[in-house]
This record gives sequence, C-alpha cells and structure tokens, in this order.
Amino acid sequence: MNVRLAYGKSGLDVTLPDGLAVDVVRPNHVEALADQAEAVRDALLHPISSRPLRELVNPSDTIGIVCNDITRPTPYGIILPVLLQELRPVSDEAITFLIANGTHRFGTPEELRTVLGEEIVDRFRVVQNDAHDREAHARVGTTADGNEVWIHKEYLRCDVRILTGFIEPHFFVGFSGAGKACMPGLAALETILRNHCARNMDHPGATWAVTHGNPIWEEIREAALLAAPTFLLNVTLNRDKQITGVFAGDMDRAHEHGCEFVKQRALAPVPVPYDIVITSNAGSPLDLNLYQAVKGMSAAAQIVKKGGAIILAADCWDGIPEHGRYQRLLFEATSPRSLLERVRADDCHCQDAWQAQIHAQVCAKADVYLFSHNLTDEQIERALLKPCRDVAGTVEQLLRVYGRDASICVLPEGPQTIPYIATGRQE
Repeated sequence: MNVRLAYGKSGLDVTLPDGLAVDVVRPNHVEALADQAEAVRDALLHPISSRPLRELVNPSDTIGIVCNDITRPTPYGIILPVLLQELRPVSDEAITFLIANGTHRFGTPEELRTVLGEEIVDRFRVVQNDAHDREAHARVGTTADGNEVWIHKEYLRCDVRILTGFIEPHFFVGFSGAGKACMPGLAALETILRNHCARNMDHPGATWAVTHGNPIWEEIREAALLAAPTFLLNVTLNRDKQITGVFAGDMDRAHEHGCEFVKQRALAPVPVPYDIVITSNAGSPLDLNLYQAVKGMSAAAQIVKKGGAIILAADCWDGIPEHGRYQRLLFEATSPRSLLERVRADDCHCQDAWQAQIHAQVCAKADVYLFSHNLTDEQIERALLKPCRDVAGTVEQLLRVYGRDASICVLPEGPQTIPYIATGRQE
C-alpha cells in the first residue's frame, strides 16, 4: 500500500506492506474557489455583521494590518493586494504591517519577503512583535481571570486595526484565526505565559475544535476585544494551501462562520483506537521545526491506544529549534513524567512550557517515533522521542511488537484532520 505524507515542500512517499489493516483518514478535500482574489474582494464588500471595510476607513486614518509569520501558510500574495485596494486612498505611509510572532523568533528579511511579498516589504513599514520587549507594549485591560493584557503599542496607535490569518484546527485553542493574531500574536510575554499556563493547558476544554468552554480561547478572545479590532479577514485553505473560504467582518461572527466551515470538513470519526498511527504535520511551512510538529503528534494521540505507537514525519529544517525554551525543557527532562512535573510546578513562568506539556502528555500515552532529515538521532532521543529513518521499516519493527494484525491509521495531512473516537471508547 502506498501513501503520501505531507512533508516539507516535496512530500514523503511511504510503501506499507500489503495485507495490513490500514485506514487512511484525511479531511474532506475542498476545491479552491474559482477566483480566489475575487472571493476576498467580495468578502470585504459584503462582510459578516459589519459594514464594508472601505466604509470603516477615512483617508486620514492610520492602518495596522496584522499578519502571520513564516510558520503559517496564509496566502498573502492573493489577500494583500485586494485588501490594499479597499484601503485606498489611505497613503502608504499611514499603513503598518505587524507580524504576529507571539513568542516565535523574528523572521529574517528573506522570510518576510516570502510571507508578505517583495512589494509589500519594499513599500510599507513592517514591525515584528518582540514579546520580551515590555516597553514596546501597553496595558489595555485585565481579563476576567485576572490576566493583564499587554499589546504592541504600534497596533494600539492605529485608528483602524485589521486582523488577518487563516483558520485551521488547533490543538489547544480549538481553532486558529480571529483574536489569536492579536494575542498571543502581538502580546507581551507575561500575558502569553498567563494565558498558556499549565492549569489552562490541563483543562479538558483546551483541545481540538473547542472554542466556547475553552479557557485559553475564551481569554484570547477577551484580550483581542480589549484591544478593539476594527475588522477580521480570515481564510480557510485546502491541502494545496489554496483558498476555499473567506470570512471577513466582525471578529466574533466571521470567525464563528469560518470555524463551522472547517469543522464540517476536518472532523473525522474512527470506530476504535489504533495500535499504530502514522502522521505528518501538514508539510511546509507547518513542519519547519519540532515545536510546531507537536500538533501532528497531538492529532495522532487522539486515536492511538494507550501504550501504542505514533510515527511522525516532519521536515524540521529549523531544528527543534534552538531559540526559545522548548528544546531546553526537553533536553533537561529525564522522562515525560519528569517533564510534566516540572511544567506543572512552574505554572505560568516558562516560555514554551505549553508545547513541552503537550509533547510530554503524548509521549506518556504512546511511543513517538520521529522521521526527519534534519535532526540527528541524538537530538531526537534527547527530545524524548525515538529515531525513525524509514517509516515503512519502523512499521515492520512495530508489527513484531503488536502482531501482524495490528490496527494502523495514517493521517497524511496530520493536524488538518481532527480524528476522534466516534463511540467515545478508549483503550
């Protein structure tokens, strides 16, 4: 049996032995909109629960457009030219592009050009969020849970604040998009740490496809509203990173429509848990490092048996990575259990602990094998994972443990699918 995993820019072909019980689970494919740019224009002219964008902008206004960083595949080459047309006659000098890095590293000049396009970088001022620079942020209020919300001053100085991005399933926020571009995207570190604390991460509602009742999503929404966004422009994408839907207008209502659209296509029920789950992290740019690839691990963990095995294929050209605290947390741990104990004991105080927490939870449930051309066996093992240099070969190895009748599931697009046990049965 041949299956192609989304891996890096080129994909990864895997040939599994014949005669095995293999299920391949992927989201329902949605064809790209016939004219993607025209669909964006139409959404801006006929937004959800909002006046058209052009009616919200005065020629003398300053405009802040919040965009994703290199870790997201939002097709800005299609979106931004249409958006800028709707903002005329505002001058170029009055428009600032803000990169929602959150706690991620700054994008290089080349990466900014990849994300935004050469013309945007050359024409407009581009500001990246440095969550560690408290002086670059201002307090906009306090959430119901007592979190002080500090957001980038450059965003707050703008008269018109536009949040952009794309909506996909998210492993602890429920869905990406909407207010996430503002917080954590433009937030100070302290605000992010408090929101992503171990207590919130352990909440049963902090999971795939859950928004209301999810303490992390609810506070993100609250924080974004404290910073008074003017307009939302989110899109949905298929496996080819083409636009399948455009959701623009009021932040809450437009995002709600987009989440429902994704949910109908991404939810994938399976009858029982599997012995072995093979997954990806949806390919480039989502699998640029192991930090991001925890999403693929988490997707597989939803349907793997306790004591089973997960095989994750992720390019990881950016490493584990070395920036941030994630690698350090992994390397200093002796086991998934010790990592979980440390993270929970140090609640709210360590950057990237949230990713390490889910990483450890997955590894406590199943053995995780990592296939990557860009990480050494030593790096993989120090990250509490098992090296895999041949996916099919690792499957053969696991069949000697679980038997030739072992149940196997493949998630070729990784976290673009939200697999779940339909009967609620766990093993």
